[in-house]
Order: sequence, then C-alpha cells, then structure tokens
Amino acid sequence: MNCLLFPNFYLYPMKITLCSIGKPHDAHLKQAIEDFTKRITNYFPVEWQVIPPPKNAGILSELDLKKAEANSFLQSLSKDDFLILLDERGKNISSPDVANLLQQRANESTKRIVFLIGGAFGVDDQIFSRANFTWSLSKLVFPHMIVRLVLAEQVYRACSILRNEKYHHS
Repeated sequence: MNCLLFPNFYLYPMKITLCSIGKPHDAHLKQAIEDFTKRITNYFPVEWQVIPPPKNAGILSELDLKKAEANSFLQSLSKDDFLILLDERGKNISSPDVANLLQQRANESTKRIVFLIGGAFGVDDQIFSRANFTWSLSKLVFPHMIVRLVLAEQVYRACSILRNEKYHHS
C-alpha cells in the first residue's frame, strides 16, 4: 500500500459520489448512513445522489425499467468519472483492496469516483459496459438501504486504512 496518502488531494481533490437508484434513505438507517458519509468528508468531498425510479416504473417491464434507470443515471455521469458498480456478480474484494482502489484513483488524479447501487432488478447492460470496476459486497442479496449503509461504512473504512487509523481494527 502506498503511504503517500492522497498526494494530490489538496491540488486536485478527488470527489466521491455514492449513488443509488431508488427511494430516499430509509428513516431507520438514515442517521447511520449520514454519519459514515460525514466521516468520509475528513478525507474527500462526498455526496449522495439518489436517483428516483421513473414515474411509470410500475407499468414498465424489467428490461424497460432498467433501461430508463440507466438513461437517468448516465446523464449524471461524465466521461472522466471512474464508475464502480456494486453488483452481486462483481469481484469480491477486501477492505484493504478498497483502500488500494481509492489510493490508485487518487494517485492517477481521478476527479470523481462514482459508486453505483443499481435498482431493484439490477442495471442495464449499458451501465455494465460503462463501469470501470464491478464490486460484489457478497454473494448474498441485501436490501438497497442496507447496501447504502455498508457502502458508506466501507468507503470510510478504506479511508481510515489509508491513514493508518485504528478504526479498521477497533
């Protein structure tokens, strides 16, 4: 692991966008999600982007719904963004691996890393094609609200690992 934590951070601060397709944060988990998100701001500018389902979602087929969600999401993405898609078919990596991924992106002066949690039926192929990395938290399937909490916690954990802070082993 590179000890030159975020060498260009002050010159070119990498931004992190945690993105989810679906409803707003669940009231029961909202405080915990916001707490970890706030902790990340000690390392990187961070924001949540929650993309609501299309208004006609109830009448769309699974395929059409995924296409509509993809079109909505892809409008918010720039060509330079590094997209990490969370999907059960992705690569299972450790917390230190997530830290290394953040470090690599910072070293390469990535302007924005976007983590995407897809909709209820997953994501359209055009998002799979656009993703720079596909990450699986587990082979298990979790409710999206829990994935939001785990994602925020793991990004915070990765930042603390890079700074050699004790959170990872506390």
